[in-house]
Amino acid sequence: MQALWKLNKASMQELISTYDEPKPATTTMATFLKRLQEKEIVSYESQGRTRIYSPLVSKKSYFADRMNHMVHDFFNNSNAQFASYFTKETDLTREELKDLRKLIDEKLNKK
Repeated sequence: MQALWKLNKASMQELISTYDEPKPATTTMATFLKRLQEKEIVSYESQGRTRIYSPLVSKKSYFADRMNHMVHDFFNNSNAQFASYFTKETDLTREELKDLRKLIDEKLNKK
């Protein structure tokens, strides 16, 4: 998906070419793209014998959806539990913690 979001539209071969060696097999990529179509994340249009794939969801909305599922599944649907875990269990630098504090303060000032 990273490559498809970056390219916006691409054939399967163009997507495969974005991978480092060893590149995925064509059959593997075809299966992956089919699953993404079934989940309505990707669509395609035919150009002759080639399919040109494009994303149906933005990277931002996909990421937000995945994060919401993670918070629901692992943190009892509690953003506070997630934030607590994230700040305690990751090796954030002092500067990163300051940046987080700034983001929180900005959000508080808007409410």
